[in-house]
Order: sequence, then structure tokens, then C-alpha cells
Amino acid sequence: MQNQNYRSTRHSKYLCNYHFVWIPKYRKGILIDIVVEELKEIIYSIAKEHEIEILALEIMPDHIHLFVSAPPRYSLSYLANLFKGVSARKLGLKYPHLRRKGGIWTRAYFVSTHSHVSSETIRKYVEEQTKK
Repeated sequence: MQNQNYRSTRHSKYLCNYHFVWIPKYRKGILIDIVVEELKEIIYSIAKEHEIEILALEIMPDHIHLFVSAPPRYSLSYLANLFKGVSARKLGLKYPHLRRKGGIWTRAYFVSTHSHVSSETIRKYVEEQTKK
């Protein structure tokens, strides 16, 4: 075991890294300018509050890539709903024009573990999204 990649809680040692991608409703390019900065702050505050480490975060105008290391007590659906739900609520209050028919995000999301790909490969992929 390489200790640098593993995290610990009081009762467990783990390596649970997940790559999430989600989009605004109707795939509109609404994630621009000040909204991006606000969304980053929201995502980082959610992660800090729940002891989740953000390994990489890229916000494109029409989608978000979030690569996290989360304690095993959180299910994948809980994590997706946590980040999407809290960010939608906070962004919707501050920027009401972002809401489209009741919400900011679609109900769908993509999630992947990194069992066959290294964390560094996923981190590089996420960071390169803004270069395209």
C-alpha cells in the first residue's frame, strides 16, 4: 500500500476516487464569467464540509468535470445529488435567470471510478478540457 494515495477515517483506510460529469438543463452554455467563480466556491465549500477532497475541477460553459476522493460512507448517488442539489439551490438564489423550468441541472449525470485508469490520467483529462 502506498500511503500517499490512501486516505483514512477513524475506522477505515480507503481510496475511493470518482469522476463526475453533469450538465445544465438543455445543455445551454450558462456557466460563464462570475457564475463559474461562484460555482467553484460552492463546490469547494461542499467538499470541505463533507471531508471530500477535490482532485480536479473544470467548469466548461455547458458541463462540469469533478474528480473527487470521498469517504466510503457516501454513495455515488448521494455525492452526485449533494453537489448538484446544493449548487443548484445556491446558484438559483443568486442568479434566478439560470433556472430553466424549475432547475439548473438535468437529472442525469455521469460517474466513473478509476479502477482501470490511474488517478493522474483522469486528473490530466479533466484539466485538459479547458484547452479544447
